[in-house]
Amino acid sequence: MRRWCTLALAAVAAGCGGKSQQVGVAPRAASAQELDELWAAGLASFRQGKWKDAQKQLDSLRSVSPPGDPRMPEILFHLGEVSFARGENLEAVRWFRRVSDESPNDPLAAEALLRVGDAYADLWGRPELDPSYGQTALAAYQELASRYPDTPPAQRGQQRMRELEEKFAVKQYKAAIYYLRYKAFDSAALYLRQLIADYPRTSVAPEAVVRLIDIYRRLGYEEDVKEFCGYLRRFHATYEAVDRTCPAVAGTS
Repeated sequence: MRRWCTLALAAVAAGCGGKSQQVGVAPRAASAQELDELWAAGLASFRQGKWKDAQKQLDSLRSVSPPGDPRMPEILFHLGEVSFARGENLEAVRWFRRVSDESPNDPLAAEALLRVGDAYADLWGRPELDPSYGQTALAAYQELASRYPDTPPAQRGQQRMRELEEKFAVKQYKAAIYYLRYKAFDSAALYLRQLIADYPRTSVAPEAVVRLIDIYRRLGYEEDVKEFCGYLRRFHATYEAVDRTCPAVAGTS
């Protein structure tokens, strides 16, 4: 499809055959038909997973589209999806952000903000790694919930936040276990208490309570043992280690 190629490269003053355009001559404005053809080509490449072609076609369309083109939010959104698919997460964030910030009332704005969070979350791999990207993802999901409450993207964002909380909790738990290996009980207890306070509904929380009770029992902190045995029975009564961890409480209940 030579027409869209010529049109796209006119935006950067170079022809498809590699010959330079005459310097100082403004490129011809694209016709509605040419814009439609370029849009169709970009969408076709996108649907076929031809990310490199889709990126070129969609970015060319973005360059030559007139101000106020109603397709612009969708063009930018697709550019974000293409960048994400190519592993260019920070570039994807840039495109998605433009959708949510420049067209906040567009139907795609909430979805784009969700994808901002997804792109950052994807950059945070294993829980033990630096959680900075995870924290930025969490902030994006929270922004989504604030700006677009009760929307399907916001509801999916809530689930993504719970998944991030699981990873944050696992990170805290692994740090506690690290200190336990070296018998640094006070440091381990600090991490476990923080986990219990910040992520009480995560899957690792009951085991964190059990570990904390074991530490306090080892250190002879009987009041703390009593306090957290009560907590364990109140909030994690069905956890399998309750009776083993707190037999005295079990015998008096």
